[in-house]
Amino acid sequence: MTENGPPRPPVPPAPPPAPPPGAGPLELRVERRLLWIGGAFYPLENVVRVYTFVLRPRRAEAVKRFVKRLGLLMLASLLVVLLGELGAFGRPSYDAYGNESGGSGLQALVWVVLLGALAYSFVEMMTVVGSTSHLTLAIETNGASTALVGGSPELLHRLVHRIAHAVEHPDAELLERVGALAIGNPSNYYFGDTVNMYGGTGNRGISR
Repeated sequence: MTENGPPRPPVPPAPPPAPPPGAGPLELRVERRLLWIGGAFYPLENVVRVYTFVLRPRRAEAVKRFVKRLGLLMLASLLVVLLGELGAFGRPSYDAYGNESGGSGLQALVWVVLLGALAYSFVEMMTVVGSTSHLTLAIETNGASTALVGGSPELLHRLVHRIAHAVEHPDAELLERVGALAIGNPSNYYFGDTVNMYGGTGNRGISR
């Protein structure tokens, strides 16, 4: 005991920051001129660009795609009703009491398919609209490979400088824990800069 009371127990260290939602931890390390990200490796001499950007869902495109599909499904529904009135689906079915219960089994199947397509399109749209943006570290090579990882802004910005340093210094090594991105369909996201070329030759510049 002390004059101010019993000694206090030591405060445990704070846990490391959690990776982004839906992401698992990955080990990013540099050794022997190789950049390892999980189980994949990239020769440092092939790295041509390292940068951070915000990976944003294509929300507007998802809504436009749903509206377009909704219009097509409405036209298909009108066509089904018209064909049903013309008897293209055969004789109507009847319930146990002899009352007409709708069109033929083929017409009912068509309605099920249309409703299923509408439900699928709506869920697909909401999946994209409800997705979140992620700050991402991108590592491009002189081939077709690009590695994307997540993490805190401080970590990712620091890794840009450390990887650039490792590219220029053969004896450099590093080891960090990063987050693996879980983004579902990549086509539902904007990746990096958007470059628009408007005619002519020798164009330069980036339109954001």
